[in-house]
Amino acid sequence: MPVTYKKSKVQRRFGEVLVPRRKYQKIIEKRPYPAGEHGTAQQFVRGKRRSDFAMQLDEKQKLRFVYNVLERQMRNYFTKATTMPGQTGHNLLVLLERRLDNLVYRAGLAPTIWAARQLVVHGHILVNGRRVDRPSYSVEAGDVITLHEKMRRNAHIKEWVDEAAPPPNYLDVDLSDFRIELKYIPERKEIPVYINEQLVVEFYNRRT
Repeated sequence: MPVTYKKSKVQRRFGEVLVPRRKYQKIIEKRPYPAGEHGTAQQFVRGKRRSDFAMQLDEKQKLRFVYNVLERQMRNYFTKATTMPGQTGHNLLVLLERRLDNLVYRAGLAPTIWAARQLVVHGHILVNGRRVDRPSYSVEAGDVITLHEKMRRNAHIKEWVDEAAPPPNYLDVDLSDFRIELKYIPERKEIPVYINEQLVVEFYNRRT
């Protein structure tokens, strides 16, 4: 699954709003069935039990979509998660949540993970005062993320900041100063991702 696919089409396929934006909610409500010529037919067989593999695959694909990562990246995150103490599924989510582009998005400096990625790639984001242009950069507890000075008067940034939702508890956010701090590593219940990560673990375990 490439990262440059149509976001509305993917969400219709799963029948869920995975990106919390009003326009995607309207798309799901208007066409509550999968995309494609067989979409309308599929809605009549949803009551049929799907295979374990199909459910595992769906959860894995949803997780990739939410964090905007490639398959190879996801496999690397899973491998690393298996070497960490604790539950692999929780470890996997924490590793993804600590991505720099994700925290820029969570804090409200960007309306989507894709916009956050662009901010990072174009060198507009600093970590502890140093420019970082890797979206996958793993932020540590205590790290401070800021927006480059030249972007602080950008009209899009101002609009996004004005519409930002309250950040999660593990982030200390001061959008008036364009400053974000990861206060601590979040617990599973604090991560706003509504996915069954155990199914993702089962998917990769059966393929190793």
